[in-house]
Amino acid sequence: MSHQSIPSQAQAVHWKTSDLASLDAIGLYRLLRERVAVFVVEQDCPYQDLDGLDDRAIHLWAEAPDGAILAYARVLPPGVSYREASIGRVLTTSSGRARGLGRDLMQRTLSECARRYSSAGVRISAQEYLVAFYSSLGFETVRGPYLEDGIPHLEMLLSPD
Repeated sequence: MSHQSIPSQAQAVHWKTSDLASLDAIGLYRLLRERVAVFVVEQDCPYQDLDGLDDRAIHLWAEAPDGAILAYARVLPPGVSYREASIGRVLTTSSGRARGLGRDLMQRTLSECARRYSSAGVRISAQEYLVAFYSSLGFETVRGPYLEDGIPHLEMLLSPD
């Protein structure tokens, strides 16, 4: 799979999509560094980020013109985490916040899911404080709340159209 770059109209953001094999070492390092910065350091949540699933994922992210990562998510195919496709590791970096990138990221990620796995639906494990955001995208709570890595989460489902 080749690495794609899709320029965004807003704020000179470049959206990229890649599988793991198409990322170079520096690009992968930058993505993983931001995942650790947000989930482990900012959220003070020591957990095993490298869970053995990145090689099966499609990675989507936004970059600033200088190459800084602004937002990121990964898509897992149906049958890996859930029967449906799943989206996880969703983040906006401190330099990407308050720019509407979270919604743009999720819309692009959902479009990627629909393109690749049109009849599967999408299931997520959402941090509880973001339930209203995910609900606004069409997700419905199907389980929870429960603790995941010490943080309250809800399992949410977006049924296929």
